[in-house]
Amino acid sequence: MFEISQLRCFVAVAEELHFSRAAERLNMTQPPLSRQIRLLEHHVGARLLERNSRTVRLTAAGKAFFPEAARILRIAEEATFTARRAAKGEQGTLAIGFTSASGYSLLPEVVRRLRERAPGVSLNLKELVSTAQVEALNSGELDLGLMRPHTINGELESRPLLTEPLMLAVHADDADRWPLAPTLADLHGRPFVMYSPYEARPFYQMLSERFARAGVVPDVVEHIGQVHTMLALVRAGVGAALIAAGAANLKFDGIVMREMATEPVEMICTFRRDNENPVLRLFLREVLPTFHR
Repeated sequence: MFEISQLRCFVAVAEELHFSRAAERLNMTQPPLSRQIRLLEHHVGARLLERNSRTVRLTAAGKAFFPEAARILRIAEEATFTARRAAKGEQGTLAIGFTSASGYSLLPEVVRRLRERAPGVSLNLKELVSTAQVEALNSGELDLGLMRPHTINGELESRPLLTEPLMLAVHADDADRWPLAPTLADLHGRPFVMYSPYEARPFYQMLSERFARAGVVPDVVEHIGQVHTMLALVRAGVGAALIAAGAANLKFDGIVMREMATEPVEMICTFRRDNENPVLRLFLREVLPTFHR
């Protein structure tokens, strides 16, 4: 079977119709160029070029072979380019899990910055609660998870993405009964829509710990796993709720948002240490640092 180098020699001669110019173009001398052409003709089983002391021309077989040879060279070059891009993480697929809260502001920004750096990357996006993301990361279904801080096993690694304020969501008719800069203490004994300890475990644990440290005991009326459902209950007058600022982009008429005078909450990205997906490595190396500038 012929080699790519032989095709490259033939195409150069066919385009130049001059051995000397073709050899110069390929940065080689004429004798090895002639040998490559003879080897190619041997593999093809037909004479491709006719030459004398003054001219070089394509035979009928050479004319038929030339466009196909040029096409094979283009395919080989494209394959090489594609492989190099894939090795750099500039081409391929990244499976990203995200919580509903991160889907309102963080996920679009992650996608935008990744596509700016590697527009050839395909994304597989899955909305999952944090616990389900951890399971999917462990099973290899996800490359990257966007979630709240949580307890992880030794095979997973987490890195901070950003922090955002906590927002108090209250019914508009009750807004005057709340301070402009509320604290956790303002929630003591008041109807409160809490996160589910199962579907939204990281946020549930974080708020439970903060309430315990502050000696605050809200009147928990519901445990909910999804932010949009919590806000629907706030709008229905069931109670107040605490959400991350990014989720405040989910607009509900009849709800007033107020920034809490308390420490912000963190969003992290989690991945398997042994995941060698080049796209993940590109994200960690070049996209993640842009969130900390």
